[in-house]
Amino acid sequence: MKTILSYIKEYILSVDKRVLAFVSAFTALFIFLNYYFGLDNRVRNNSFAIKLMAWYVVFAAAFILPYFIYRFITRRRYIHQPRFIILLILAPAIFALKLALDIPLPFLEDKQWNNYWNHIFYWPLLVVIISAILYITWRAFDRDQPFYGLRVKGIVWRPYFLMLLIMLPLVAAASTQHDFLAVYPKLKAIAGVFQDDRVTLWHKLLFELSYGSDFITIELFFRGFLILAFIKWAGKDAILPMACFYCTIHFGKPLGECISSYFGGIILGVIVYNTRSILGGLLVHLGIAWLMELGGYFGNSLSP
Repeated sequence: MKTILSYIKEYILSVDKRVLAFVSAFTALFIFLNYYFGLDNRVRNNSFAIKLMAWYVVFAAAFILPYFIYRFITRRRYIHQPRFIILLILAPAIFALKLALDIPLPFLEDKQWNNYWNHIFYWPLLVVIISAILYITWRAFDRDQPFYGLRVKGIVWRPYFLMLLIMLPLVAAASTQHDFLAVYPKLKAIAGVFQDDRVTLWHKLLFELSYGSDFITIELFFRGFLILAFIKWAGKDAILPMACFYCTIHFGKPLGECISSYFGGIILGVIVYNTRSILGGLLVHLGIAWLMELGGYFGNSLSP
């Protein structure tokens, strides 16, 4: 744990405070605009093409503008590198595709249960699609390093379990809040199934495994790709743009979770920058996600 704390301390001391202030203020403005105008709901209820374009605009603003803030404040020159520009434009498109993709499959006539089985297949399918795109990108741009942080060698696992232990009382406290219980567990998104007496423990476990697979996609993209593909040009400067981008994918979730995702993104970015591995961060992220799911189940069972 001391090592991770030293990583964070070193980053806080070295980051340009003017850039940190501007990017943080920009992220706060973005959060305000989303929750005030309901941008995520406006985007979500549209056709594939509109969702793709709208999410691209949101993600491009969140990811590219922080690099321009670095350019104008610190006079960094990496933003003029052609390969850097290609990846800068490509990155928001990849995740916009992830959120815009909706491939309904006709499993059952019952709408709620058909929706359930579509969720079961949706997240693992996205792991395959996004991983394939990132693998092609890695082959084209980054073959001189392991595939975007998928390395086990040298990882000390104990600090990551301690981080989960620290999060436990925070998740427990959140599990008493109405806005949290309105969102978690995620199975509540399939309202008819969540309240169906036919739902067994196995249905819930299968759903949680499928939901958990989405965090493989998220960590591989945000910490693997957005950090490890960009540090050859930007170094530590890659962390803040990633964190701002990462915050935007939490639009629509409880406000506290959205705000904390920015700071969590910075911490996980710092860890990956120093360790060159996403696996510890994946353990923490996935562990917190499943703790929140458990909190949602317990909290909803106790609420009147």
